[in-house]
Amino acid sequence: MSALPSGRPLPHLIFADSQDQILDYTDLQMAGGSAGKFYRPTWEELIELPEGSEMFVLPARLPVGIEPESGEPALLDSNPYAPDESIQAVAAFMAPAHTAIYTAAYKTNSKNAPQLPLFAYTAVGWLDGKFYVAAFRSDADIRQDPSRFHQKRIEKKTREKLQAFPGNRLIQHLGKCCLTYGCPAARNYFLGRWEAPLPCSPVCNASCVGCISLQPSGCCQSAQDRIRFVPSPAEISEVAIPHLEKAPKAVVSFGQGCEGEPLLQADIIKQSIKRIRARTRRGTINLNTNGSLPDAVEQLAFSGLDSIRISMNSAQLKYHSRYYQPRGFDFDDVRRSIRIMKKYGLHVSLNYFILPGFTDDPKEFSALCELISTEHPDLIQLRNLNIDPEYYLQALQFVPTGPALGMVNWHRQLKKRFSGLRFGYFNPALR
Repeated sequence: MSALPSGRPLPHLIFADSQDQILDYTDLQMAGGSAGKFYRPTWEELIELPEGSEMFVLPARLPVGIEPESGEPALLDSNPYAPDESIQAVAAFMAPAHTAIYTAAYKTNSKNAPQLPLFAYTAVGWLDGKFYVAAFRSDADIRQDPSRFHQKRIEKKTREKLQAFPGNRLIQHLGKCCLTYGCPAARNYFLGRWEAPLPCSPVCNASCVGCISLQPSGCCQSAQDRIRFVPSPAEISEVAIPHLEKAPKAVVSFGQGCEGEPLLQADIIKQSIKRIRARTRRGTINLNTNGSLPDAVEQLAFSGLDSIRISMNSAQLKYHSRYYQPRGFDFDDVRRSIRIMKKYGLHVSLNYFILPGFTDDPKEFSALCELISTEHPDLIQLRNLNIDPEYYLQALQFVPTGPALGMVNWHRQLKKRFSGLRFGYFNPALR
């Protein structure tokens, strides 16, 4: 979607009434959140709500808007159309390949407010019959666009493959990911195109604050179940080889949201890569990882791995450690993993978690620039962090170091400083 043209009125604040109906309030403009501060979005920062996005009601949270004349934030604490009714803030969870500029603007109004589920919460407003979000499209690749998925065809193809491979535990697991959780990567695998997932590790060496596959009892619910077995190289190859041989822009990726840390299964991955490459040189073999075990990364690089995507919430040691809560590794190991891949001339992406107000904090920006200058990654994948924003900042004990740069400015400055650095959302097909 393109940005809104200048000269039009800004979108209105929206809220949910006591029946969870979403209404707009024309006396206030929409606001954007950034680490507890509120801003009026500019035209450059707004696009139409992407197809396939969802709307969430935020319990025990009151919406914040902007006074049109003064530009100051204003709390809406009751339903303007039914003053005795309670209201709640609303956020958008955007479709893939879009990056938030502001989070939803709200004030938590109860000490007993539940922690928000593991989704991303983007600022959203209403204008002329349409929803608008503070965001930009970060990758033109259509591989996970909702319009590319047709449910009846997905179900047909998935059930055919599940019946054809009843003894392959990995294919059966991916069937659940596809049919139960609607995983776009699993859907594409069963449709025989683009990037296919190869989850392999039921264990992890980190306890990420925002882990989507395993959360402690009493916390918010995990978004999906973690794989409970280690597939054999034969099972992995039975998924990967046909996909790489036939799929357009074929990629297979170890390290998925439904597993722990794949480097803990480095020997299985190594054997799998050898089996795959003995059959086909086509396509890209990728590893999504926390980058914790550089010696294992070197083994895989030597064995035929094509690319790596290392996830990180922060380029600063203290915030990285507070988020990952690592066991047996630290941020120096992560950086060493990048250097090893570059030594072998292989592709490195940073899966950099985006949260406006934290990501564009001046010191975080400087730390990221230093990492890019020193380690020379090829691509930064801009991924919205799926977590309750307030909980995240509290868990990290975040202290701002100055006014946030603003995500548009942050993005623009990085592109200017590092002209050879690519930005996107997905793992690229390299072969």
